[in-house]
Amino acid sequence: MDKQLAKRVFLCCCGFLLVIAMMASVLPSAELIKVSSEKKKVMYLTFDDGPSQNTQEILDILDRFHVKATFFVTAESPDHINMIKEEVKRGHAIGVHTYAHDYKTIYTSVDGYFKDVEKMNDIIEKQTGKRTKILRFPGGVSNTVSRKYASKIMSKLAKKVEEHGYHYYDWNASNGDGNCYTSVDSLINTGLKEVRNQDTVMMLMHDGGANKATVEALPTLLNSYIQ
Repeated sequence: MDKQLAKRVFLCCCGFLLVIAMMASVLPSAELIKVSSEKKKVMYLTFDDGPSQNTQEILDILDRFHVKATFFVTAESPDHINMIKEEVKRGHAIGVHTYAHDYKTIYTSVDGYFKDVEKMNDIIEKQTGKRTKILRFPGGVSNTVSRKYASKIMSKLAKKVEEHGYHYYDWNASNGDGNCYTSVDSLINTGLKEVRNQDTVMMLMHDGGANKATVEALPTLLNSYIQ
């Protein structure tokens, strides 16, 4: 994680230190977080594919546990796009996850990808007053599905996003909710298992329209992470 992105107030705890990743362009006056020499585990909690009808409940749960997160947003649910403004109001960070989240649309060409990204960033700016400089590729930077649409497109995009002033972030742990049919118990078990042997975790969860189980699993996971 780039040190310049480890900005914002954080939650100290005996287990994981849940923090929010935020670009200086979003919070120009934010100070760099200084973590004490005492060894702690760190988690960057992130949500993809929202906002949706599930986002409000997730925000309320995060408030209850005093936890901040980064939301990589799309425009898949136009009726809930105003939740982006609410996410920022509650102290969370916003990143681009693309407008369409359609692999064929975004991974056919470099120009097509950036056209989609900037379209989403226009919405973010309209909702929050600021553009973001952080993003996450649908499927991650190493996804193989994109090969169906353009050869070596991900290696090209990984370089180009930096040239365009963006920073991209993948993940090294997930609760498994990329499969929206996964049960609440399975999400909890996976979410706990994947962080056991890691001191720094970039946790992937989803707040898309089909991720109701994530809402139900989140309190148990957060309670375990901060103990």
